[in-house]
Amino acid sequence: MILPWHLYLMASLYILAGLNHFRKPGMYIKIIPPVFKDPKLINILSGAAEIILGIFLLLPFLSHFAAWGIIMLLIAVFPANLYMFQNKKAGFGLPRWILFVRLPLQIVLIYWAYQYTF
Repeated sequence: MILPWHLYLMASLYILAGLNHFRKPGMYIKIIPPVFKDPKLINILSGAAEIILGIFLLLPFLSHFAAWGIIMLLIAVFPANLYMFQNKKAGFGLPRWILFVRLPLQIVLIYWAYQYTF
């Protein structure tokens, strides 16, 4: 079965983002809200989840499970996006409007993953 190009794109984006958690951990640790203990572990787990779920998207017998996993992951990392918007230091100096647009972008990403849940 040949997978659609947009599924390859989604899988690639999650795999690359996951790998980046290990390439530049400080960038991700910086955006984890202080209420969460052990940000290093959270970074490792979220990066590994992105890589694994991205790979599973490419396996037709696992892609619908991976899509549900990505939806749960996007919900789980939403506090980091909110923290970036609320905390100037965590926002990497990005304009507030970009950080604000990022918040509803999660809904778009969730909808995109939802397309592969069935």
